[in-house]
Amino acid sequence: MYVVCLDLEGVLVPEIWIEFSVCTGIDELKITTRDEPDYDKLMKYRIEILKNHGLKLPDIQRVISSMSPLLGAEKFVRDLRSRTQLIILSDTFTQFALPLMKKLEYPTLFCNDLIVGPDGDITGYALRQADGKKKAVAALKSINMKVFAAGDSYNDLGMISEANHGMLFRAPATIKAAHSHIQACDEYSQLLQEIDEFIGQ
Repeated sequence: MYVVCLDLEGVLVPEIWIEFSVCTGIDELKITTRDEPDYDKLMKYRIEILKNHGLKLPDIQRVISSMSPLLGAEKFVRDLRSRTQLIILSDTFTQFALPLMKKLEYPTLFCNDLIVGPDGDITGYALRQADGKKKAVAALKSINMKVFAAGDSYNDLGMISEANHGMLFRAPATIKAAHSHIQACDEYSQLLQEIDEFIGQ
């Protein structure tokens, strides 16, 4: 049996922190896992910026509620799910992702949780598990699933290397250059074609 594991932000939906950065005018929040491979360092940096500017979870959720999937993503997800199973493996948070999952017709999502105070302050985060994307792919393989994985960031490299077949999708040039041994593409039609070949469609 086959399953496709995809990253969320930058692959199916816009980068949430970049959208929030644009709306607030805080350029420091534009840094993502495309730029910083140390996720814990990145999140602590983000939380400190939010604290310094008095921004809370509802402020971010208001921006997310106005966001839509990337152009073509909804059709791509429908076409993909008509062929095989899909799991979204993301380092985003339940409190961010659910409105966007609704717009993608609720594919299965494995992600993390924010730690939020009673006043809406984001005080920390709880990983589902360390290196969760790679471990999820390894677990699927352990029950004899054939896994195709694709993502765009440093934190996707583990699951891509662990999968039976993996690709970079719309990754920045720096990541593609540093990992030129990994196949890459930028269009949903190309990604779907690779998946079709993998599952024997």
